Amino acid sequence: MGRAHVSTDQPVAGRYRLVEISHRETNRVSWYAEDLQTGRPCLVTRTELPQDAGEAARRIPSRVLRATESVDRLCPGRIATVVDTVEEDGCLWTVTAWIDGTPLNQVLAEQGTFNYVRAARIALEVLDVLDAAHAEDIMHGELSPGQVFLREGGPVVVTGYGLAGNTSAPRLTAPSYASPEQARDQRIGPAADLWALGAILYTMLEGRPPIRDRGRPEATLKAVDRLPLRAPVRSGPLTRVVQGLLRRDARERLTREVVREALTRVLREDPVAVEAPMPGPWLRGAYTAQLRRAGSELSRRTMVLGTTLAVATVAVAVLAATQGLPGTGSGEDSAADAPPASASAPTGSAAPDGGSDPGGADPAPPSTAPSPSGTGGLPPGYRTYSAPEGFSVALPEGWKRLDTSRAGDLAYRVTFGAEDDPRTLAVTYSTRVGSDAVAVWRDDVEPPLERSGGYERIGAIKARTYQGREAADMEWYADDDGTRLRTFGRGFLLGGGRGFSLRWTTPAADWEEPASREALQTFLRTFRPGAD
Repeated sequence: MGRAHVSTDQPVAGRYRLVEISHRETNRVSWYAEDLQTGRPCLVTRTELPQDAGEAARRIPSRVLRATESVDRLCPGRIATVVDTVEEDGCLWTVTAWIDGTPLNQVLAEQGTFNYVRAARIALEVLDVLDAAHAEDIMHGELSPGQVFLREGGPVVVTGYGLAGNTSAPRLTAPSYASPEQARDQRIGPAADLWALGAILYTMLEGRPPIRDRGRPEATLKAVDRLPLRAPVRSGPLTRVVQGLLRRDARERLTREVVREALTRVLREDPVAVEAPMPGPWLRGAYTAQLRRAGSELSRRTMVLGTTLAVATVAVAVLAATQGLPGTGSGEDSAADAPPASASAPTGSAAPDGGSDPGGADPAPPSTAPSPSGTGGLPPGYRTYSAPEGFSVALPEGWKRLDTSRAGDLAYRVTFGAEDDPRTLAVTYSTRVGSDAVAVWRDDVEPPLERSGGYERIGAIKARTYQGREAADMEWYADDDGTRLRTFGRGFLLGGGRGFSLRWTTPAADWEEPASREALQTFLRTFRPGAD
């Protein structure tokens, strides 16, 4: 294993165009991708198979499909919908419909450890899936944080069913989460999945797996089998649960019933413990009511577009580009000016729940009704717009380009909206962005905003990762002609001095409306850069 080379220029199976790596685990890499036949986003995962897999490798795709379908019937909406599987060049390629969530390993990388209430809730949701599958003698066998997707408005979604037992390898992916019986290449049962659940719980609470990855699967599996486990020190009331699940003798591990009771008791006894906001703006979406209300079209349009002083001249735009602020930089524009195209941070996060912590996990406030796992489509009334500049994004019905400003080949800003809608989305691109996204917001964008009316930043500027790229988020209030505005901005780096940013501006009074949340989450989930 570990030998495959992937070219993003060649679509997988001639159909799925790889866009960006979403996350990695040992022998497993996942991409954000596009189905060239349907135009819909999807997730494509490559699992490297043993070199001696032989004939068995050709049977794996159909087995994965059957196992996934079986578990989905037992636990609908909680299993990623597999739409295609292909075995090519010693690798299994699994295509799932879009999941409106973020892999647990990415959330942990961005946020660090979880408190025990949040960890218990996630573990309980994973246990629901295992319960349903084990009742029909279906084992997962490859469970790890990369196979668990967290969703802001619904329970977790689990991927990876159907991989275990199809080759001679004891564990295909993430050997740190293999059970001791897998490490010894013995027959596995439900207890192996419970060990993996315990290892995931340990990781959420302690910030590392109980056995660290050794770089080579065989070395890691040997460590799983032989090395003593480090006692948990941050697990609080879940300590005994973690230790009971991580017993090397499968016969001594806690049963599902005991684990469920223990996790439920933790939630019952401390239901209001603070939980960190859930990240993953790019994997979030909501199917809610149609876009609402119009209002004061002319005055609000002016404020939202940030054209109170007229469209920026080429000279101003060039200045903005050289400062790393595509489309702004003079301090004359209002809060709706496009943010710097740069950002240094991890991908896929946005504003916190309710928008109280703009730099928290997701820029958009929590969605009201996330789209079910496996839909892979857009909210009703949205369509994908492909700009001649090369980027694409899904827009609400009736939205169009309202304004375009350019600085030659250095920078441009495109603002989208509708005649009867006071909200706008500004997309900016620059070839002169800095290498520190947080600094660009703080040093280049914020000073001009501070000279505009009623500017007030909300929370801290947060480093993020967005579609595998360094990014940063900033959120603020501003006044325009007596109207209080709220803006969320995300900038991200492409490399080589190039970067994009998205800036969403809406009347502050409308920020919490479901349609506004849906719009921002959809923009973040569907935006695809074109100047890469």
